[in-house]
Amino acid sequence: MIWETVIGLETHVELATKTKIFCACTTAFGGDPNTHCCPVCTGMPGTLPVLNGKVVEFAARAGLALGCEITRYCRFDRKNYFYPDLPKAYQVSQLYLPIARNGAVPIPGGRTIRIHELHMEEDAGKLVHDPWRDQTRADYNRCGVPLIEIVTEPDFRTGNEVIAYLEKLRSTLQYLGVSDCKMQEGSLRCDVNLSVRPAGSVGLGTRTEMKNLSSFKAISRAIVYEARRQIELIEEGGRVVQETRRWDENKDATYAMRSKENAQDYRYFPDPDIPPLELPQSYLERLRAEQPEMAWEKAERYQRDYALSAYDTEMITAQKALADFFEAAVALGTDPKQCANWIMGEVLRALSERGMEPGDMALTPGTLSRLIALVQGGRLNRNTAVKVFDAVFDQNGDVDAYVKEHGLEQISDPGAVATAVEKAFGANPKSILDYKAGKEKAFGFLVGQVMRELHGRADPKAVNEAVRAGLDRC
Repeated sequence: MIWETVIGLETHVELATKTKIFCACTTAFGGDPNTHCCPVCTGMPGTLPVLNGKVVEFAARAGLALGCEITRYCRFDRKNYFYPDLPKAYQVSQLYLPIARNGAVPIPGGRTIRIHELHMEEDAGKLVHDPWRDQTRADYNRCGVPLIEIVTEPDFRTGNEVIAYLEKLRSTLQYLGVSDCKMQEGSLRCDVNLSVRPAGSVGLGTRTEMKNLSSFKAISRAIVYEARRQIELIEEGGRVVQETRRWDENKDATYAMRSKENAQDYRYFPDPDIPPLELPQSYLERLRAEQPEMAWEKAERYQRDYALSAYDTEMITAQKALADFFEAAVALGTDPKQCANWIMGEVLRALSERGMEPGDMALTPGTLSRLIALVQGGRLNRNTAVKVFDAVFDQNGDVDAYVKEHGLEQISDPGAVATAVEKAFGANPKSILDYKAGKEKAFGFLVGQVMRELHGRADPKAVNEAVRAGLDRC
């Protein structure tokens, strides 16, 4: 039998406000445990929440950019449950009147993913497990950090579609400035609801929920594993149980956490301490008019104005910090194509090797621009420039000072190149004979010997021309 995978996502996004949703505590990442909280966000008796207006603005901006209908009259509800990381024993969320509904996100391949709803809510704290002391401690720093939860319809059929959607979602939210979407810091977390059914059938199978997957790699692998597990279970005569499952990165498998056969009764009711919101049409029109140039719009402009390829523009604009870096470098007079080549090659390589996001690198557009200028001006060859790039990347070092200190400036004296060619020829007569016998590899070897003689600092084109001319005279 041929099986089809059906997937829906619930994505939690931390908003980039400076303070929490209902109090003035900082939302800064990290900090010593329980130092970013107050009586309001820890739910002490007698405290009252005050809604952060920036949270509403960011949620509305996100809803508009995702093609949603904005609920002009919306309100907050209490979701009641007990867990050690939730000191109030309820979470303020939106069930009945979420701020946005019925959106749509186009993804590559002509598919469109429907957004069921987008709602605002507060984050819970976290539990820190200490196996050495056999203790679990509660850190309430994250309590009250503002979130939007974006719930899709079950429109995905493959893991690749899920990743394409999440990349589009991350890009959109970053360009809007409503979230940094740093998955390694928990700013973007994803729950995957997955079921399988015979291909061509209409109904939905029993789904499982995989919680808080925090990397694209983990999401892809978890989807592959869970789909295979369900299919094998059904084909062996078993039954899929509706449950929450945990992804184990080390074992490359999902494990049952708790059953969801019977839906938990959260006893939702409107929060009596937070007045309903009524968003004026003029407010929404202003937010729509202020929407910035998005990734796909930038990509079209880069192709049109800078003659860059579609692939290059897609990669550069995928993350706002990278596009901002590119535009700043071009504004300094750097050739757009050369700048794109360096970003696509060395910058992305360096970021990947370090596991860094573009917005976290120390290297500035000015430093890269200066390095490219030295190459184009003939003072550095490309290979040497890459070594300089690696040396200055982590600390945004001074390119000119590094080149001077290490004596890396390109040798452009024809006499020095000619002398190096003579030395290479004299030390390798057999290679000259091999070249004359039609062995082209001998030419590359001789070029390499000349570059070695000049410590890699010569212009490769000039060396190639000098070696070819010398061989022609032999």
